[in-house]
Amino acid sequence: MKFNKSWVDEWVENTLSAQEMSDAITMAGLEVDSTEGVCAEFDGVVVAEVVECVDHPDSDHLHVTKIDAGTGELLQIVCGAANCRTGLKVACSKVGAHLPGITIKEAKLRGVESFGMLCSYKELGMAEESDGIIELPADAPVGTDLHDYLQLKDHVIDVDLTTNRPDCLSIRGIAREVGVLTKSPLKEVPFNKVPETISDTFPIAIEDFEACPRYVGRVIRGVNQKAQSPLWMKEKLRRCGIRAVSPIVDVTNYVMLELGQPLHSFDFNRLTDGIVVRFAKAGEKLTVLSGEELELTEKTLIIADAKGPLALAGIFGGADSGINDETVDVFLESAFFSPLAIKGRARHYGLKTDASHRFERGVDPQLQVRAIERATELLIAIAGGSAGPVVECADESKLGLGKEIVLRIARLNKILGCEIPVDEVERILKDLGLNPVAIEGGFKTTSPSFRFDIEIEEDLIEEVARIYGYNNIRNTLPVATMIMRADKEEVLAEKALRNCLVLSGFQEAITYSFTDPKVLKVFNDKEPLVLSTPISVEMSAMRTTLLAGLAVVAKYNANRQQKRVRLFELGLRYIQDKAAENGVAQEPMIAGIAIGDTEVESWNNKARHVDFFDIKGDVEALLALTARADDFEWKVTDEPFLHPGQGADLFLDGKKVGVVGMLHPQAQKDLGFKTPVAVFEIERAALSLRIIPQSKEISKFPSVRRDFAFVIDKTVSASALLKEIKAVGGNIVTDAGIFDVFESEALGDKRSIALGVTLHDNDHTLEDAEVESVVNKILEAVKSKFGAELRQ
Repeated sequence: MKFNKSWVDEWVENTLSAQEMSDAITMAGLEVDSTEGVCAEFDGVVVAEVVECVDHPDSDHLHVTKIDAGTGELLQIVCGAANCRTGLKVACSKVGAHLPGITIKEAKLRGVESFGMLCSYKELGMAEESDGIIELPADAPVGTDLHDYLQLKDHVIDVDLTTNRPDCLSIRGIAREVGVLTKSPLKEVPFNKVPETISDTFPIAIEDFEACPRYVGRVIRGVNQKAQSPLWMKEKLRRCGIRAVSPIVDVTNYVMLELGQPLHSFDFNRLTDGIVVRFAKAGEKLTVLSGEELELTEKTLIIADAKGPLALAGIFGGADSGINDETVDVFLESAFFSPLAIKGRARHYGLKTDASHRFERGVDPQLQVRAIERATELLIAIAGGSAGPVVECADESKLGLGKEIVLRIARLNKILGCEIPVDEVERILKDLGLNPVAIEGGFKTTSPSFRFDIEIEEDLIEEVARIYGYNNIRNTLPVATMIMRADKEEVLAEKALRNCLVLSGFQEAITYSFTDPKVLKVFNDKEPLVLSTPISVEMSAMRTTLLAGLAVVAKYNANRQQKRVRLFELGLRYIQDKAAENGVAQEPMIAGIAIGDTEVESWNNKARHVDFFDIKGDVEALLALTARADDFEWKVTDEPFLHPGQGADLFLDGKKVGVVGMLHPQAQKDLGFKTPVAVFEIERAALSLRIIPQSKEISKFPSVRRDFAFVIDKTVSASALLKEIKAVGGNIVTDAGIFDVFESEALGDKRSIALGVTLHDNDHTLEDAEVESVVNKILEAVKSKFGAELRQ
């Protein structure tokens, strides 16, 4: 929101400089982005009159003029502006004047001497673009310094408002804040009801009062669109970043800036039967003022007549009903649209306007009649015309006005950590328009119609604190009792998981919870929760897997010549589930991705890309933290995004808790990777607990090792074989591991697996008979369950 200080000063008396005003409102919660003058630095520019203007004898676009600049003699100045003409009052820079970047000197243009320059707004640093030289009113006094005539000793302050303060999207709102801070009364513009000189009206109907609780309209006939808006209005608009166009447009923009209520004007003679505020129907189209044809959705609130859509409600007008230079009769609109009905629609159609910016955040629902009366008064004063009666259609019950909130002084002092005088609290609440009524222990207040953000007691406390001044609240150290947190030793902290992966060469990434649906589809076929108003198409769906975000980040790095990328993330995935709260299950997950070389390039190792066993080893390091890695079972996966034969599902207690493996070549291609990609994703709950280490006495009895070489079918997994051996051996088998695998044509579809089994008993030395008994049990079990034979 841009505003000029002098306009605010008209509303509230104050002695603040521009910088002091910026500092004051910043400390009150309205962050100021910039404070700058309304024009660039210049001097020697005065009001002058074009006494004579003739064509240059040697040019088809230059003019030779005689200028009265109040010096007592006429100045000859060559000017190339198309709007230069005899009798025009202009801004003239005399010889010796200093303009932004140039000093005015005597010159000769195509053989004709020139003693000065006629200036445009751009040349004086007052606008980025100009159509011609400045045109001043006919009564502008010749010879007056332009700074004094235009009151250019003014500043523009640009405030970056948060979405909860739409009340400050107007001069009135900013002035109200300044008045509260400086303890000065607000000078309201008188609410003058314009006399009705004609009886013309236009019917109004609202189909959905939830979306549009109030709509006000008025017919104004006989407007002169060729009239010029007064200089004071043009200057105020310019200093707030809006270009003057025509009386009707200028007046509606002026009232929007002044009061905060957007208005819209229709060419009355292009309307049919009556105004209807409704939602669009499927297939309806609207050509907007910019010339673009829009296909409307059924969630779009529109203004329509008997022929069809006229405008996007609160956003943009239609070309077929808009005003133009020939407009004489106007239908003026002033409405309150629900923020929920407008929010996101402008972005959907790619139309960001000052009106939509305000309606999305909320305008004062009590301002519509006042705004249309103010606009009518200004328009008739500038361009003439006759006003008809104000027609209103409204449902007051849908406006949600006047929430009662109690502020307890004890609660206020406790939250702020200091005692603010009760009379000062009452003064602040009164100045903010909260109408405080004293009750026992505090005040009962009623939120004003222009403050949507004041709903609970904490909002009142925040208001008192910011107006009282955060810098006036003393710094005091909080006093609190320190209690040791009871952490269960068996709980595996996230910090341990992070440290494990970092030591394995990974780096933590934090990605958005919403991502591209196309990327999600590569990893699974779960239907994601789609956002109703996404930031972009690439961020329109809640992630059903953390791998989607990690893949995007990994590809971003790979595209920037990063040869070795290893990333992990801990976060939530969102799965639609009717049984879950709000229909969405939020599941904590841990995921990782690895691409590129396994190690940094060096002379002493051979470079190779990451493979399945690399990522499996990283996951096994995580499982080892639980001290129960043997409880996890690895099975061949059927996930379509993983490479056949190079992927595994991870099971715990019979439930699938994760996936590990290399991306399928098609998935790799769909994601845009040129080298193999290894991934894993595991439910955080599966890694939440660990076995607490138990100390045991070191046994004095020796252990016995027996080696076996089984010829076994290739379909049997090594983990299943080891699990069976440990189950058969009971407590005596303390360790079992594979140390060799052999395959050959002679073995066909079988392989030889060599493994070592360690036998041990803490109570005594194992006898040969005991060892042989366990060995025989192992041989029998392996043969009966897997058809394995000892290799000869």
